[in-house]
Amino acid sequence: MVGITHFGGYVPRLRLQRKAIAAAHIWMNPGAGAGARGERSMANWDEDAVTMAVEAARDCLTGVDRSGIDSIYLASTSLPFADRQCSGLVSAALNLAENIGSADITSSLRAGTTALIQALSAVKSGDQKKALVAAGDNRAAKAASPQEMQFGDGAAALLVGRDEVVADYLGSVSLTIDFVDHFRGEGEDFDYNWEERWIRDEGYSKIVPRAVKAALAKTGLQASDIAHFIMPCVFSGLAASLAKAVGIAPEAVVDNLQAVCGDTGSAHALLLLAHSLENAKPGSRIMVVGFGQGCDVLIFQATEALAKRAAAGGVAACLNAGRAETNYMKYLVFRGLVEWEKGMRAEKDNKTALTTLYRKREMILGLIGGKCTKCGTAQFPAARICVNPNCNAVDSQEPYPFADQPARILSWSADFLTFSMDPPQHYGMVTFDGGGRFLADFTDCDAGTVDSGMNVRMVFRIKDFDERRGFRKYFWKAVPVLAK
Repeated sequence: MVGITHFGGYVPRLRLQRKAIAAAHIWMNPGAGAGARGERSMANWDEDAVTMAVEAARDCLTGVDRSGIDSIYLASTSLPFADRQCSGLVSAALNLAENIGSADITSSLRAGTTALIQALSAVKSGDQKKALVAAGDNRAAKAASPQEMQFGDGAAALLVGRDEVVADYLGSVSLTIDFVDHFRGEGEDFDYNWEERWIRDEGYSKIVPRAVKAALAKTGLQASDIAHFIMPCVFSGLAASLAKAVGIAPEAVVDNLQAVCGDTGSAHALLLLAHSLENAKPGSRIMVVGFGQGCDVLIFQATEALAKRAAAGGVAACLNAGRAETNYMKYLVFRGLVEWEKGMRAEKDNKTALTTLYRKREMILGLIGGKCTKCGTAQFPAARICVNPNCNAVDSQEPYPFADQPARILSWSADFLTFSMDPPQHYGMVTFDGGGRFLADFTDCDAGTVDSGMNVRMVFRIKDFDERRGFRKYFWKAVPVLAK
């Protein structure tokens, strides 16, 4: 049996209220309020497709031995580098082995489903035993455009293998058709979108049914056998209409999360799949549609192992942890859509020493410190000499990962004087339950909510931007865990 063995998702905690977007544009477009219902997920200034994919993968790999992963596939249409393999960056943050395959899959909104098909095919052929698929997107949209309200930010991850399969892979069909519903040219920041009626009537309505019927025929299933029909689409009611057209029951159509999240691009089909698996019953069949310059259709069947899988975070937990954001200007600043005065303290050269980044990549990207084999003292960063004054052993340390270790705030500051994209700048000393401490930046926190003794979790985020050279620096930050 080949299929999905573990799954996870990530949705940023900030939720931009669509009413706030409409209020900013209603002076020029009186009809802006018509689509101003609900909220869309909004990445923090230090989040992008890579960091969100890392978080989704960490959720997916909770309790999993990562040493057995053979490959990683990263899907996105908003990768931060045009010429740097971002799947390798995600792999480093996850502390995966170096002897694995990796691939970035992009240039289409069905990149997520295409990556999943590639991973399933590799495992099914026997070439790989375990393959990790991660997808993340935070697409840019012009101010006052429909996409500004429709888009959302998020990520999903799935582990494919043969053991402990929770969703058995029954088969898939792909159609490759150069139907251009939107495009983004080289060097452009925003998509150019074609007319909606054409996309709906000539694209989805003609291409998706063909692929769905072919997938049903290939797997020997009837439309009535499908219990969960997943088709990301920003057009209200279209998924239900297409399901009806091919004979799938109306109750099988999965909520596309448009009201609470928005469309997360190439990650959305996988995000909806992960969310569906959180609620699916053993034996139920799940159809996943990915649309973009053609169509992918995959069919899975939930197994008995799914009922035994303990929930560990997941999409539902992320959706429930959202914080309403009503400041539209903050969204514009975080997205780089307005030029704003940063002050003299922001005037510095952020050139990255790539040689140092490479030599210390495990420490910087993987948050790997050291643990003394003589006395058991953990420390970050690792050093030749143990920091324990009663030990001081030389060359006694073995690699010790800190990223998933429980930690708490020892001391902290909220600084309004230093430059910050989201003032005040929160930082402080973080101490880990298993030993070790270091000074860390805090993120995803509000003034007045931070205090000594609070539990924190480490997250992989953007540390800084080298705008002169187009390079992004990544490191780990601490997120305070608020009591529920």
